Order: sequence, then C-alpha cells, then structure tokens
Amino acid sequence: MVNEDLNIKDIENKLADVGYISDNEISTSMFLALSLNKPILIEGPPGVGKTQLAKAISESLNREFFRIQCYEGITFEQIVGEWNYQKQLLHLESQKGTSDEGDIFADEYFIKRPLLSAFMNKESSLLLIDEIDKADEEVESFLLQALGEQEVTVNDLGTFHLQNDLIVILTSNSQRMLLDETKDRCLFLYISYPTVEREMQIVKSKIPDVDDGLNRKVVNLVQRIRSLNLNKKPSVRASVDWVNSVKKLDKSDLDEALVDSMGVVVKNESDKKRVLKDIFKR
Repeated sequence: MVNEDLNIKDIENKLADVGYISDNEISTSMFLALSLNKPILIEGPPGVGKTQLAKAISESLNREFFRIQCYEGITFEQIVGEWNYQKQLLHLESQKGTSDEGDIFADEYFIKRPLLSAFMNKESSLLLIDEIDKADEEVESFLLQALGEQEVTVNDLGTFHLQNDLIVILTSNSQRMLLDETKDRCLFLYISYPTVEREMQIVKSKIPDVDDGLNRKVVNLVQRIRSLNLNKKPSVRASVDWVNSVKKLDKSDLDEALVDSMGVVVKNESDKKRVLKDIFKR
C-alpha cells in the first residue's frame, strides 16, 4: 500500500503547500488512488489542471517524476527505450579486426525512455501518462499490460521488473474513447472548470498580493467567457495571466486594461469578436 498513513485532509494540505488548490473530490480521489495503489485516470477539458495535479502530487510526496507525453504516432521505442545504433556502430568500428568485439546489446547501448526509467528507478516514483487518448489503442493496450504485470520486456536485453511503489496517473482530453480495460483498471476522476471561489483561491495562491476586487472581477469574467460558444475556452492559467497583465498595464480604466490584455485569455480572432460583443458590449 502506498502512503497509507495519509488522510484526505493531509493530501489537500500537501497539495496546497506546493501551490495546488484542491477540492474535496480531487483530494478524495487521490487518497483512494494512493491507498489502493491503483492507477487513476483523470479526464476533463484542456486547461483545468490535470497535468499540474500529477506534478503537484509528485512534488508534495517527494517522488521522482516521469512523464510519457502521448501524441498521434507515438511508438513503443519512444515510451520504453531504443538501442543507440550510432554508439553500437562506433563500438563495432573501434573493435574491427580484434578477437573480442564485445556485446553491443548490453545495457550501456540502450537509451531508456520514461516507462522503463520509471520502472527501474530505485526511489519512490510517479509516472504521468499524459493525454493517453492521443496514442492509438495498440499503445494503450501495451501500457496497460506493462502496468498490470509490473514488468517490461525489451528484445535482446531481457525483462525488467518494477523496482519501486510507482504511482501512475493517466490524463485524457476525451479525443477518443479509451479501452474498457483502461477504465476498469483505473480509478476515475473528472476535473471540470473550478467554481468562482476556488478559481479565486488559485489566483491568490499564484499572486498573493492580488487585490480581492480585481481577482473577483477577472475570475467572474473568465467564467462568463467560458459559458460562450468559443473555439477555445480559457484555461485556469488564463485567469492568473489576465490578473498579472492588468496589474502590469496599471491603467486607471479597468475595463480598458481588461480589453487591451484580452490576448492572454482569448486565443482566436472570432472568439475575441464574440467576447467583445457579448461580454464587453463593444
């Protein structure tokens, strides 16, 4: 069992200590994932802090952090590791004509990628499989098998067994349906955009000297903007950036400063026109 002495409040406090403002659902889900030593699948729209939560858990629990950033076309070699062909060839060239060419399939000629590095690390670790929905089903199945069996086999090198009490966090933006096996093996957490009060707390944690009035005005505006039919809804980070931008502009006309710095929140021209029309009535 991993970190069985932690309770839900401990997790919430530890996350707060590293700058992540949690809520009861997030803290409870992480408590169960740690207590049961099960992977957790986190879904939600882009920009709500899924990746940041994994980093915060790693930092707060003093675990080494490994990340597989999934993308369309990612291969097993980019997840597990690959042979350093150039180093192998150079070794063969240097040993040409000698009686002992050595073993070019030894560990020193293999470049470990995140999965194998996380497995072989002797210290307590956390592996983030980020945006697993961007990888194809074959890669997803391979990851599930490796995690389930707690071992990875590399041709010509052998089988490597998990060497630590690894915490595994998967994230998804729901670009494709994940395999039923993935959902069955994982706990599930959906993170939506935060409430006004929680988002204000997040901004306050990043900008401690923020004026409460400015904080509330910006967060309320961001929440109203998210309610519009936009190509890209503002992330939580955008609220922090907008507050910082308004402070930097230091204008007496707050609405003017908000409009002038809208580029940190709205990242599309058609979205900008809609926000100006529907929110700022311009």
